[in-house]
Amino acid sequence: MPAGDTELVQIMDAALADAARKAGEWLACRPGCTQCCHGAFAVNALDAARLEAGMEALLAADPARAAGVELRARAWIAEYGAEFPGDGETGLLGTSEEEQERFEQFANEAACPALNPATGLCDVYEWRPMTCRVFGPPVRMGDGKALGCCELCFAGASVQEIAACEMTVPHELEQKLVAEMGNAGQTVVAYAVRKSGTRSSG
Repeated sequence: MPAGDTELVQIMDAALADAARKAGEWLACRPGCTQCCHGAFAVNALDAARLEAGMEALLAADPARAAGVELRARAWIAEYGAEFPGDGETGLLGTSEEEQERFEQFANEAACPALNPATGLCDVYEWRPMTCRVFGPPVRMGDGKALGCCELCFAGASVQEIAACEMTVPHELEQKLVAEMGNAGQTVVAYAVRKSGTRSSG
């Protein structure tokens, strides 16, 4: 892991806490609310490395929970791997226009393997990807001109009230850390947690 990832996570944790404080009851995110835990999404090399490190830590601290994550990841790959728009062995997403278009429709209803169906909680929450860390509060989308937030949040809030709760995301720091890792390709959570579990368990 790049040393700067600890700083990135600390910045994001503080930004989320500040946004949550400002939003109050407008922020609908609660344990057991799992809408954002369904649907495949790309994670970069930094996210993948953090997930792998998290799985190793979880394997040491709570082997049963780690085994559950890995089991769900393998089941996910068994169900969706044949249609995976990339390398089904390494888990790297393809970069061609056709593969990227296929990914937009890929496993959109699938539960993330990190989601514990018994608890409704993320079993790797401490090591979750950046996409998960920014979901919920208002954040700048695309070219940075528009604010977006979870559709379940900010019901009844005005545009101004939503803007007042904006969460700042340190994109430049994240991009710098990804570059330090050689700008490796993207993958999905299932492959990242499966890889670590396989290596750690021998």
